[in-house]
Amino acid sequence: MKSESVIKYIVKWLEQYCNQAKMDGFIIGISGGIDSAITSTLCAKTNKKVIAVSMPIHQKSDQLSRANEQLNWLKTNFSNVEILEVDLSNSFETLKQCLPVNAQNHFLSLANTRARLRMSTLYAIGQTNNLLVAGTGNKVEDFGVGFFTKYGDGGVDISPIADLTKTQVFELAKALNVINSIQVAKPTDGLWETDRTDEEQLGATYPELEWAMEYLNTGNSASVELNERQNEIIAIYQKFNRANKHKMEPIPVCHIPKELF
Repeated sequence: MKSESVIKYIVKWLEQYCNQAKMDGFIIGISGGIDSAITSTLCAKTNKKVIAVSMPIHQKSDQLSRANEQLNWLKTNFSNVEILEVDLSNSFETLKQCLPVNAQNHFLSLANTRARLRMSTLYAIGQTNNLLVAGTGNKVEDFGVGFFTKYGDGGVDISPIADLTKTQVFELAKALNVINSIQVAKPTDGLWETDRTDEEQLGATYPELEWAMEYLNTGNSASVELNERQNEIIAIYQKFNRANKHKMEPIPVCHIPKELF
């Protein structure tokens, strides 16, 4: 991949889209992960207004530390960037207590509620400042296994890196001189109070999932003999792809036959 050319292309695309939308810039949530570090840097390079927001909800200290590193790096290197920290821990607990008891104890639902609370926060601040919400999803997450929260981190205005695999995102990180602690950290969605890496949740690494996505999309996969692990990866990819179709496809609409009107 020609990283420098890709960087220039995305930055120009961001500028053009922002101008056409008649918006002033971008707002983005900073998690301490590689995707938000890349996306925030690309947005900052447009020279348009950028608000970078850390939104901890009982966040683990290493994640929060990396997020703060990225915020400070952005502020130091780009005069157009404003940084904010909005601690949502109390808001999350208040909302949690308003829910039925079974919802209060449903771990996956609560994890997704964190992401949706952050999305609402970004839109509240973004709309106040005439900013577009920039998404951080990559190609495998957004169009392969659906590894994002519907109406959470999937609720965005634009997706600058959604045509890049995770491997390509890491390539871009080197070209952009992203903070080393972020480059070497194991990818995690940061939605759990325990350490849960993406690989542990998915059962496969990103390179493995990228291989499966490419393999299944080539159209001539039947002629290739796979080993045991490759078959396992294909099964993992297909399981997530099927289960998360509702995230990756348009909302189903019940079209009423004309004769019923």
